Amino acid sequence: MAISGRKEKIIQAVVDSYIVSCEPISSAEIKENYLPELSSATIRNELAALEEMGYLAQPHTSSGRVPTAEAYRLYVDKLMPKRKLSKNELKVINRYFDHKITEIDAILKNTAKVISEITNLTSVAVIPNLTGAVVESIKIVKLNDKSALVIIVTNLGVLKDATVDIASSLGDEYFVTASNFISAAFHGKTIGEILEPDKLIEEIKKDYEQLFKAIITIIKDYVENGGVGDIVLEGSAKILGQPEYANVEKARAMLEMLETKEQLAPILKSPDNVSLNIKIGKDNEMGEGMPECAIVTANYQVNGISIGNAGVIGPIRMDYSKVVSVLDYIGKTLNVLPEADNDEEHKQ
Repeated sequence: MAISGRKEKIIQAVVDSYIVSCEPISSAEIKENYLPELSSATIRNELAALEEMGYLAQPHTSSGRVPTAEAYRLYVDKLMPKRKLSKNELKVINRYFDHKITEIDAILKNTAKVISEITNLTSVAVIPNLTGAVVESIKIVKLNDKSALVIIVTNLGVLKDATVDIASSLGDEYFVTASNFISAAFHGKTIGEILEPDKLIEEIKKDYEQLFKAIITIIKDYVENGGVGDIVLEGSAKILGQPEYANVEKARAMLEMLETKEQLAPILKSPDNVSLNIKIGKDNEMGEGMPECAIVTANYQVNGISIGNAGVIGPIRMDYSKVVSVLDYIGKTLNVLPEADNDEEHKQ
């Protein structure tokens, strides 16, 4: 059912006020602080109508109104003002990404950290399952007489770089040849296929078997240590600072949900063609007994290639305008991240 522009203005006033104060707002406060051009009687009538329509609730008979999940939904879809980030907020974001980061999981972990720091909410990053990532190249560079750097590059970016032990007698030319041969053998194969080395072992000359095994170990360690399909949380304790979770049982339910990644994974999913996804209250499809909350996530790309998604989890009373501005700016920052010259960095 369509609602009038006047009703929309009142919903926006109630939501804006409640986000800041977490207190019901009266018709007198709406007139004084938001809509002085309307009479108190008109505002009262509209508040009653909006409550009947399901957009507002009245916690106590003598109190003002608070927004419902339906009001927040309308707010973020149509009424939410654009918010400009402060110079300090921009500075904090830029600080997290002003140095060269190439590994996909490291980028997303940094993203979760900065989101939580600026929004003061619990943030989440979903590291995609990379077993389907296709290897483009494997670069092996001798660092010194005892170690070499292995850089595994996929169609999604740098999967991992790590140092491996080598025999001191091996010269630079050996690693150039080994790089070319192993890279050619792995090129076009997925990480999942490489984790089944029997299919590839015959393609690797005996001279390079040690390096081959080292690369397989690097990938296995990466997968087993949470680099694949993992969920990263930052600022879980910030939930306790929200008035909505002053109730011990509500706080416990929320924290238990955050700790259960099997429950989190489905509700954090968003369609590939959606750059920003806002789920509010019942939109979250959390199932019976799960706490009511809001989840805002963005799909992120680095240099045009999708790397996963990140965002915030919190009460449905959150500053959506600020959260969306933060996620949007981070997205623009990530998409132009400088490419790192990994071997030069490790040699320094």
